[in-house]
Amino acid sequence: MRIAVMGTGGLGGYFGARLALGGRADVHFVARGAHLAALRAEGLRIEGPEPQHLPRVQATDDPAAIGPVDLVMLCVKLWDTESAIRQIRPLMGPDSAVVSFQNGVLKDPPLRAAFGDGRVMGGVGYIAATIDRPGVIRQTGPMQRLVFGEFDGARSPRAQAFLDACLAGGIKAELSTSILREIWQKFVFLAGLSGTTTTIRRTIGPIREHPQTRAFLRDVMAEVVAVGRAQGVDLPADYADVRLALADDVSPAMTSSMHHDLERGNRLEVRWLAGAVVELGRVAGVPTPLNRAIADILALHADGRPA
Repeated sequence: MRIAVMGTGGLGGYFGARLALGGRADVHFVARGAHLAALRAEGLRIEGPEPQHLPRVQATDDPAAIGPVDLVMLCVKLWDTESAIRQIRPLMGPDSAVVSFQNGVLKDPPLRAAFGDGRVMGGVGYIAATIDRPGVIRQTGPMQRLVFGEFDGARSPRAQAFLDACLAGGIKAELSTSILREIWQKFVFLAGLSGTTTTIRRTIGPIREHPQTRAFLRDVMAEVVAVGRAQGVDLPADYADVRLALADDVSPAMTSSMHHDLERGNRLEVRWLAGAVVELGRVAGVPTPLNRAIADILALHADGRPA
């Protein structure tokens, strides 16, 4: 299976490396700058619980040089979606598909508008990883998982082929027949994790241990559940408590990519996370005061630190 990884950051770099190691996928990485230069010179290195080194990888900043692929894994930051769509076009042959492993619930409509409903699969990725330095992805904690599927619930040949490639690479992967629900399930946890770690500026460990910040985490997620249910998504009313139990199981060192971005002075995805909860809640008539507070607190940081 020919796969292009659009965005070789923590998620794209880690899972792309796993796919390449599995031998069932011809993987091409799209990267830029110093990260691309390091990939070309020294390959791709994964540091963390299960370190790996791919001394040679196929990496470029020009998707047109790759040509049509079977599947595009879209892993760029959400603010880069529109420019990524333009870059993806040379990768899309007559039978190509694209699956977004980006954050949030606003990620797929632009892809459907650009390529048509039948070319877009749904996906969610679970990994605590970031670019530690050019050419090196650092994973914090053992959690790694991909869930993907067709939006109509079909078990398509392309989804099955991607599943086979993932499993061959040691990825904890699952083919879902209810991918929209899976996307919202992740969004509940992600909105809570990103909102609390970034505003409090601590990892999940101390946040879940302190009674007041633990309650804040739980209530942020409860707002997302209420918005999702108002949107018609099949989420149990007590799903925030289910996600809180997940927060108790992850490494105490786990944090969010948005927290990493804040510390590095990068742009933040807050508009598509807490901001999306607020906007969708407004449309549905669901109050979201805690997510509104997160969006407001981070507003001055949303565009990154001035150069």
